Amino acid sequence: MTSCGECAYFFGSIAIAIVPGYVLGKVVMKDKTNAISIIDKGLTINGSISSKGKLIIRGTVKGTIVGETVVIAEEGSVYADITVLRMTIGGRYEGALQASEELVILQTGNCSGKVVCKDLAIEAGGRLNGDVTRIAEDKISPKQRENAPTKP
Repeated sequence: MTSCGECAYFFGSIAIAIVPGYVLGKVVMKDKTNAISIIDKGLTINGSISSKGKLIIRGTVKGTIVGETVVIAEEGSVYADITVLRMTIGGRYEGALQASEELVILQTGNCSGKVVCKDLAIEAGGRLNGDVTRIAEDKISPKQRENAPTKP
């Protein structure tokens, strides 16, 4: 990896254009369900993210996220509308969230906004402030579960 003012990096099926401190636009990761992607501290993404596998956010994301599993680490901040299968919040989240399988808020997590999920777990010390709607098991069709993480 090189360091320059404006660079494009390619990580497998991900291409990221870097302008010092920011990524603008759309990041798409396809065809690797066991993949792990990390948005590290010091990186801010403004735009849309579509991922398969696990996305770990230690930096800042503003926009929209669609994926399978998203983890906001303790130092991460997300201000976005999110549609995922599973979500774990250890940092700060604000927005509209739909987790068709589970939402876990860790002791260090802070979640605010509109939440729709099937299963919800909040550790002692975790904070949830917003509208919460639970999806009943019989209301989730296999087709919805299959399509949820791939909507643009």
